[in-house]
Amino acid sequence: MDIQEIRKEINEIDRELSALFARRMECSKEVAKYKLKNGMPIFDPEREVQILDAVEKSTGEYGFYARRLYSEIMELSRSLQHDMLDSGSELKNTILSAEKDIPYDSDSVRIACFGVPETYSHSACRRLFPNSRPEFYPTFRELFEAMQSDKAQFGIIPIENSSAGSVTEVYDLMLKYRFYISASTEIPVDHCLAAVKGTKLENVKKVLSHGQALYQCSEYITANGLEQEQCKSTAAAAKFVSGSGDDTIAAICSEDAAKRYGLDIILRDFRNDPHNTTRFIVISKKLYIEESADKISLCFALPHVTGSLYTVLCRFAVNGLNLTKIESRPKPGTEFEYLFYLDFDGSTRTDSIISLICALSKELSEFSFLGNYRHKM
Repeated sequence: MDIQEIRKEINEIDRELSALFARRMECSKEVAKYKLKNGMPIFDPEREVQILDAVEKSTGEYGFYARRLYSEIMELSRSLQHDMLDSGSELKNTILSAEKDIPYDSDSVRIACFGVPETYSHSACRRLFPNSRPEFYPTFRELFEAMQSDKAQFGIIPIENSSAGSVTEVYDLMLKYRFYISASTEIPVDHCLAAVKGTKLENVKKVLSHGQALYQCSEYITANGLEQEQCKSTAAAAKFVSGSGDDTIAAICSEDAAKRYGLDIILRDFRNDPHNTTRFIVISKKLYIEESADKISLCFALPHVTGSLYTVLCRFAVNGLNLTKIESRPKPGTEFEYLFYLDFDGSTRTDSIISLICALSKELSEFSFLGNYRHKM
């Protein structure tokens, strides 16, 4: 056979496959009607695994490829059924009725900010809400409690650092309190090493800071054999050092914090990574989705079925969506079960995206829509 003859045969096979695919989707419609009438769930993972195992076994050396193909077909079939049955309509209505305007420039908006004045969280707060006078909370839990009791409309907290990774406690609290992400921003982290007046660098034996900051400066700390001690925030470390009068300790903090607490800066550009950046999020009890929102965050658990993560990720690939983050966390109260946090580019004002989110909300356990928000520079 020459190439033209082979292509001719492929074209004929494709015509047959197209017709069979259309017939299969028509059958999927009938299945959806039956499931609706009999109160059956759309997603039946055990049946799907049985079908995929049978397909893989029956196609010999092409079993792996056939399994992938049929996984995609099943995903498309379920998507069609979800659309027909308007799955996740409650979540859809919540998303479509979200507030659109965040009062960034208001001087009366109540803001809860993590840490103390002159932390990087404070810098993020000033960027996002320049006219606000935030209340500061020394721990993440206290900030969430303040939000829960309506002492603040919005909270500013760090969620991820380019060097140290995610702030896992924040993710856990997000699920516990079921708050939304309303906006995000990034702050370059430019640490300095600060000590009481007159301190010389060679005299410093111990450094204090937030755990993330200590990690971000770990190379210097290890190379110089320094002791380290964790504080609630970088600014809290600066405050402690300022009141100690001890010239053998130093704080890893921002220059603003060093100035606020009257410390000498004995080392600048203090960090492992010169591009060190922390991402901060704005959280709220009420759902806000701005017109320009372009990033979506979700959380969900997956069944203990081979390929379950791959199957979910295929849904995003089919819709042409760009995943920007995926991370797993142990599920509290379980052994070796995990929650997945996922960020992707997109807007819930796109029909295919909101349909996908609503469908996943019905199929996946522990599903949480965390927000559709804008990254504010």
